[in-house]
Amino acid sequence: MSELPSDAVPPAPVLDAFGVRGTAVPLAGGRGRSVRVGGFVFKPCDGAEDEAEWAASVFERLTPNGGFRVPRPLRAEDGRSVVDGWTAAEFLTGEPGPRGRWPELLRAGRAFHSALRQVPRPGFLDRRTHPWAVGDRVAWGEQEVRVVDELAEPCATLLRLRRPVERPSQLVHGDLTGNVLFAAGEAPAVIDFSPYWRPAAFAEAVVVADGLLWFDVPPGMVTRGGTPDWQQLLIRALLFRLVAQSESAGAAVPGRTPAGERERYTRAAEAVLGR
Repeated sequence: MSELPSDAVPPAPVLDAFGVRGTAVPLAGGRGRSVRVGGFVFKPCDGAEDEAEWAASVFERLTPNGGFRVPRPLRAEDGRSVVDGWTAAEFLTGEPGPRGRWPELLRAGRAFHSALRQVPRPGFLDRRTHPWAVGDRVAWGEQEVRVVDELAEPCATLLRLRRPVERPSQLVHGDLTGNVLFAAGEAPAVIDFSPYWRPAAFAEAVVVADGLLWFDVPPGMVTRGGTPDWQQLLIRALLFRLVAQSESAGAAVPGRTPAGERERYTRAAEAVLGR
């Protein structure tokens, strides 16, 4: 295995502060920025220290209800959960879904969101500017952006069909699809918390939208909502992903999405609208 770049490994003073010893091993998934050292996962905060501190305090107070588990945050000897831009939490075993595990994934998400129901809205949500935060605001009509040309047509279709949704909001995990781990004899593990303040069912709609975009989601998943606004949640979920991809592409050179992305989103939108 080739040696990891120095900026991808927590420095020795960080490991010392957390009281951890060992060799850093890269972990798959996410944004490729996590490493395992001993029995713990280390991740850089990328400037979001306040969010990382908040997430650690939420997970410490969270009471698993049998339907899920979460990694226990590791704190430094002085009580900090962020040291020089790095966080740490226990490493949990399991394989990520969702293929063949769609119902189990959604059940774990519901249990997780039930446990979060009384957690108040964090103020940092208003300050976030990353592509996924922009995609979330556009999906819910709180911001307007110009998407890259390749995605303009499916985006316009989804925006034209968007209607109001009247559901209470709460804290939700906006990226469950690849962040639930399954292990025999264990409750599913919810990792890499991506917090948003939306209806709990929106998190399920994002899972289904991901299934339409990147997996062979069972057809029944698209029609499973059973409520008049389920289609509207799916429309918003597709907008969320589409705008985030556009924002990510716009920050790159030459500012274009990979080939075939317009067709991918068009097919997903047609599946939602044809239900």
